[in-house]
Amino acid sequence: MALDDKILDILQNDYLIRETNFQNYFDGFYRGKVRDNYIAGDKRVIIASDRLSAFDRVITAVPFKGQVLNQSTAFWFEQTKDTVPNHVLSVPDPNVMVVKQCTPLPIEIVIRAYITGSAWRSYEEDPERTISGIMFPAGLAKNQKLDAPVITPSTKSDAGHDEAISRDEILAREIVKNDLYSQIEEYTYKLFEKGTEIAAKNGLILVDTKYEFGLDADGQLVVIDEIHTPDSSRFWMADSYQERFDAQEDPEVLDKEFFRDWLRNERNFSGEGEIPDVDDDVKVALCKKYIKNFEINTGQEFDYSSFDAGIHPIARIESRLKELGYIA
Repeated sequence: MALDDKILDILQNDYLIRETNFQNYFDGFYRGKVRDNYIAGDKRVIIASDRLSAFDRVITAVPFKGQVLNQSTAFWFEQTKDTVPNHVLSVPDPNVMVVKQCTPLPIEIVIRAYITGSAWRSYEEDPERTISGIMFPAGLAKNQKLDAPVITPSTKSDAGHDEAISRDEILAREIVKNDLYSQIEEYTYKLFEKGTEIAAKNGLILVDTKYEFGLDADGQLVVIDEIHTPDSSRFWMADSYQERFDAQEDPEVLDKEFFRDWLRNERNFSGEGEIPDVDDDVKVALCKKYIKNFEINTGQEFDYSSFDAGIHPIARIESRLKELGYIA
């Protein structure tokens, strides 16, 4: 079956992981925008759904999205585990990751090597050109590379929009203490440098990304959630960037930014009001872009067998959790 037909088959038969409901078997449960989190003692079982969010709203579901996110995250955590410690214990299923139970820190760390996206919109609108307390130089052009990567933290909101916040405000309000925040910054630069290096070898530009951190049971700072996925990061094709930048054209993207543009331009939606319907052809394009991102970044061929088995992915996950002893 051709990929487009396979994706449409999944959509038509609703072979999608919209949400899971195993709460009765676990000590605790939390549903994020994309991931369902189950607490089992000192472990957390994270199931990556096919939910797609944009502008801090869950918009729709896209075939294979959860698998791409989970396996991309597993790849990047493996590649960076000697650079910065992370919370991963095992990846027993294409959509499941078992991790150490950590206490999340209440901020997200965004690091940018280029001025684009929300940072560019803020830069254009703010006469002082200030983002997260950092004043950017005058005269920058959209999608221009910065002299050095810049950290622009934000608050971490369970509902609604995350808000930019300065380093000084974080420390003044003691959201995170000074020594810990310094370690977070150190880890952020190290992760971004490693990610940039690996992406470059694969012909990609890691434009910007967000990291989340937590403290494990021993009080050790670790990176949690996801890193360098199409949801948390922007990727551009490197070979065409300069030519397109010189022509004042947008780069070739390998993330979900084109979907945000589609929502703004085709549905006049930027996060407020009723969530619009998403056409199947847009979902197909999104699915293919996610898979392409995975294959280029990891150098691995994407495994479709989780669907070819003819079993709904939620039933497959339930069976795997039974084998592992998490559910009866």
